Amino acid sequence: MTTPRRLLTVGHSYAVALNRRLADEMARAGGGDWEVIAAAPRFMRGDLRPIELEPSADGCRTEAVPAYLTGRPHVLVYGRRLRDLLRSQPWDLVHCWEEPFVLAGAQVGRWAGPAKVVYYTFQNIRKNYPPPFNWVERYSMRRAAGWIAAGETVAAALSEHPSYKVRPHRIIPLGVDVGTFHPDPPARAAIRQSLGWEADGPPVVGYLGRFVPEKGLTLLTNALDRLRTPWRALFVGGGPREGELRSWAARLPDRVRVVTNVPHDGVPPYLNAMDVLAAPSQTTPRWREQLGRMLIEAFACGAAVVGSDSGEIPHVIGDAGLVLPEANEAAWVEALGGLLENPGRRADFAARGLERAQAEYAWPVIAGRHLAFFDELLSSHDKRATGSSSPAAPC
Repeated sequence: MTTPRRLLTVGHSYAVALNRRLADEMARAGGGDWEVIAAAPRFMRGDLRPIELEPSADGCRTEAVPAYLTGRPHVLVYGRRLRDLLRSQPWDLVHCWEEPFVLAGAQVGRWAGPAKVVYYTFQNIRKNYPPPFNWVERYSMRRAAGWIAAGETVAAALSEHPSYKVRPHRIIPLGVDVGTFHPDPPARAAIRQSLGWEADGPPVVGYLGRFVPEKGLTLLTNALDRLRTPWRALFVGGGPREGELRSWAARLPDRVRVVTNVPHDGVPPYLNAMDVLAAPSQTTPRWREQLGRMLIEAFACGAAVVGSDSGEIPHVIGDAGLVLPEANEAAWVEALGGLLENPGRRADFAARGLERAQAEYAWPVIAGRHLAFFDELLSSHDKRATGSSSPAAPC
């Protein structure tokens, strides 16, 4: 009987149980070929709320490890428990869901011993980091056996970078839990009732995410103000623009609802309450949309999707929704009006999005792509170790 390969996957986002679905699905997909263990912080100072390590009902075993400076991802560091875990047994591969340029990424690379290390990165703008982060990035990538780009724009930004181009890579996006995020008519009705809305009122345009300027809230509210078609709007999230958003909503008390402090596993009912999910992200000199997780979650819940052309959004949406110029307010007014007036078109996009979520973004699909890449990296190493001249599979 073949001994299973041993995989440790590390990430500060694993403090949230729903974010460990990748680890859980890799354990399931690995069957008897892979043994998967996740390392997660005992505590995280999250964007919206403090997070104690959340238990999960099934999936891979999770090891709780101390983490410090958790409110500042660039300088977040893990305690000795992670070092001891990495050195306690011969891991075949360590999957590091930390950027190569952050201190935690370098820690994992240093402590992983002879294990192959693969980093998962979302850097979709080429940046020259100041010391010590540029030194950390070079060190991590020298240590890396390969890297995973979270999207097409990430690969484009990094594939010619001297530290990255010498290592094999794959483009594998984040996934969505289609068991948790799915069309749910009763939840749709319950949320609308809780918001004081009639079930058969005007269509609902939704927004999910941070209330910050780069997410395009001003463009969206301006476009809604200009619509002649009846509409309602639901904003779910939190951030520094909350006060401004609530002031705008106060002028439209029957039409607009702003909901904050919703945990990730509480999001699906709100997405179900939306007819259209809008993602009007705005590119800045130092940021463009890296994925848009709300897009694939909206797909999975059966909402029609419209997004800007910032960063990765066009690649995520494909032909399953509308992609609009990020700074063209008139285009947003026209597109939203057309969707709100045409239930058949909304239903068509919703069906396409649901199919895309299940075929391209469901966690079992994403987990299988990770394990296939890991297998290739280890097989290439085994061939080199035995002196085989057979070339590795191209990346």
